[in-house]
Amino acid sequence: MLCGASLVRLVHAQAPAPARRIVSLVPALTEMLFAIGAGPQVVAVSSYDDFPAEVKKLPRVGALLDPDLERILALRPDLVVTYGSQTVLEAQFARTGIRAFSYRHGGIDTALQTLRDLGMATGQSAGAGRTIRDIRSQLDGVRARVKGRPRPKTLLVFERQPRTLQGLYVSGGAGFLNEMLTIAGADNVFADVARESVQPSHETLLTRAPELIVEVRATGLLAPAEAREEQGTWSALASIPAVQNGRVHFLNADYLVVPGPRLGLATEALARVIHPDAYK
Repeated sequence: MLCGASLVRLVHAQAPAPARRIVSLVPALTEMLFAIGAGPQVVAVSSYDDFPAEVKKLPRVGALLDPDLERILALRPDLVVTYGSQTVLEAQFARTGIRAFSYRHGGIDTALQTLRDLGMATGQSAGAGRTIRDIRSQLDGVRARVKGRPRPKTLLVFERQPRTLQGLYVSGGAGFLNEMLTIAGADNVFADVARESVQPSHETLLTRAPELIVEVRATGLLAPAEAREEQGTWSALASIPAVQNGRVHFLNADYLVVPGPRLGLATEALARVIHPDAYK
């Protein structure tokens, strides 16, 4: 589930030499490291890393809840990329003299600042700068495509139980998902809720009356029959305008829910279902 406040910090930051042996426990930052040119410096990744393809050849050292400290130490890293809630792990690294780059996701600006910070930590500032410019250019391109078009009231769903509308989590008015939705030319029906995630009741959904529903799936591609079945699930709330008008869409790709170098690509994917005419 998406987290709240954004935070990026370099623990034990003393203008050290660029890291040469990096262990990354955060898939979004693994992708950033490869994007900025620091891929050859990465010696291990988390259990959930699968992009870019090069990471599949690297050792796996656990993840957020089960980091393998012994294996990480055996790799002799000089920098470990951690998530902000792994404070105990960071303290263990500090005792052994290993730097930790501690990260919490937030908005698009947080992702861009993280790229800058990783560039400095790895000696890849030039690559980080190029990546940031590419992302900004992609986002500007989406803004130009949708400029002046009507902005549908949109519900952005990132989690729910299969074949049911239970366990529903949607984007609130904070964080990168909300910002991508806004850039893509829609108005978030929960823009007034200052959180990254909202778990709305069915009654609340009926009251908010979204004109468009977009579901993003992090893993697995839905076959056409499965997509039709999942779309049919929304018939339980048939009075919602989006359901009445057949404007329920499914997007399936890991990058859609990762605040990394493919933010621009993810934003364009949203824009293509919100404003398909803009991409004809």
